[in-house]
Amino acid sequence: MPRFYCTQPLVTGATVSLPSETVRHLQVLRLADGEGITLFDGSGGEYAATLTGIDKKRASAVIGAHSPREAELPFALTLAQALPEGAKMDWIVEKAVELGVAVIQPLAAQRSVVKLSGERAQKRHEHWQAIIEAACEQCVRNRLARLEPLAEFFRWIAAPTDQPRILFSPRATQTLTAWARERPPQAVTLVIGPEGGFSPDEETAALAGGATLLSLGERVLRTETAGMAAAAALAALWDRR
Repeated sequence: MPRFYCTQPLVTGATVSLPSETVRHLQVLRLADGEGITLFDGSGGEYAATLTGIDKKRASAVIGAHSPREAELPFALTLAQALPEGAKMDWIVEKAVELGVAVIQPLAAQRSVVKLSGERAQKRHEHWQAIIEAACEQCVRNRLARLEPLAEFFRWIAAPTDQPRILFSPRATQTLTAWARERPPQAVTLVIGPEGGFSPDEETAALAGGATLLSLGERVLRTETAGMAAAAALAALWDRR
């Protein structure tokens, strides 16, 4: 059954007007009055709904029964990703959501080719938020991954945190899998560098801030691959349901 994210709170028995993006999707799918869809508002669970009053520009739905179904990892996973070049960040955001990442933190690193600020940074943030919503629709997550504002690396790494930060470095002597096997599932932040990796000054600042340097094995992974490999490895080791 087609799934759609709805920004307004959902209540069983209510009739809601659907967003224009959803209406366009309904037209592509050629759905009609009386057909069933699934709606979620990001607060948890999902609702069965029935389309009513659909036309070329508008559509509404009657909200049915609520299901508490969730598809979240049993531990909170944050991806702190230094900005890569081109459109790689779009792909990273989409796949991070599919893999269960709960928080996405874009970082401006010294070796980041892409530089964002002001209105341009805000537009990219809105673009990535839309990708998160679409990815949640596709991968049947009912809670949206939280997208943090772009942060400068040194300022972000110096801020206190209550969860481990793992920074991947070719100089690390321990692998992520060896580290994870020694610990129970827990909230963790994966810190991924841009093309060329983090600078020596950034690694030094990360260590000073309490981060742990780990590796993903003998092969050097691309920036768009490293975070996905790490997230998948932790999910395989710690998602024991």
